[in-house]
Amino acid sequence: MNLLFCINDNYVDQFKVTLYSLIANTSVKDIKVFIMQNPVLARNVEIKQFCQKIGATYHPIVVDSDSFQNVPITDRYPETIYYRLLAQDYLPEDLDRILYLDADILCINEVKALYTIDMGQAPYAAASHTDDSELTTAVNRWRLGNYDSASYYNSGVLLMNLKVLRDLVSHQEIMAYINDMGNRLFLPDQDILTALYGHNVINIPDEIYNYDTRYQLYYAAKSKGEWDLDWVMAHTVFLHFCGRIKPWKSKNSGIYSSLYKHYAHLANN
Repeated sequence: MNLLFCINDNYVDQFKVTLYSLIANTSVKDIKVFIMQNPVLARNVEIKQFCQKIGATYHPIVVDSDSFQNVPITDRYPETIYYRLLAQDYLPEDLDRILYLDADILCINEVKALYTIDMGQAPYAAASHTDDSELTTAVNRWRLGNYDSASYYNSGVLLMNLKVLRDLVSHQEIMAYINDMGNRLFLPDQDILTALYGHNVINIPDEIYNYDTRYQLYYAAKSKGEWDLDWVMAHTVFLHFCGRIKPWKSKNSGIYSSLYKHYAHLANN
């Protein structure tokens, strides 16, 4: 299993929790971890030692910063959010697929079923956090200019079909779209993903593979009470701590925060 992260030094501790939780809950033994980075992470030796201790191999990938000149960035959306869009240009050519994960994700069940799905000619498998109502879908299609996209996709969990992506994705096309959209990009990486490639994405269920922890009440209502805490613990693979309130912050008391802190304690040990 190939795993991809795109982080800076501020997110090394969180990355370690995400990786530890995945390895603790999967039967896969051969796990390769790739981190796209620029500049080179100051904690690379620590990361390598951590991966060795938990049975993974570490492969740092240094990104050419010239590839991302003039992209819109903020404190919340740093340059690293764009790396996943061009990952196929930097990863070894003998890799045919890789699973990208944000570093604010916790794995609580086996991920093998997702990693091994038949992707055919689809470039990505991803989940949507929108309600897929006709109005929401229509607004996003109009805003992004892709009227064939089935949904608006969250980029925090991306199964990437590298063979297809190497032929499909164009650096020039991405940069041209960024320049054309300007400040109309609300969530830049997700807007680009949906706008340029959303019509070919395999839609995976977010309640299983990209559960937004802010919306447990929404999930319960959507499922008429079926997707309660017990259901999530038995079925959900990835809890995604989206938004500004993060579980590693001391005052966070969300329903899944204590579970995250438990895994953080184990990873730290």
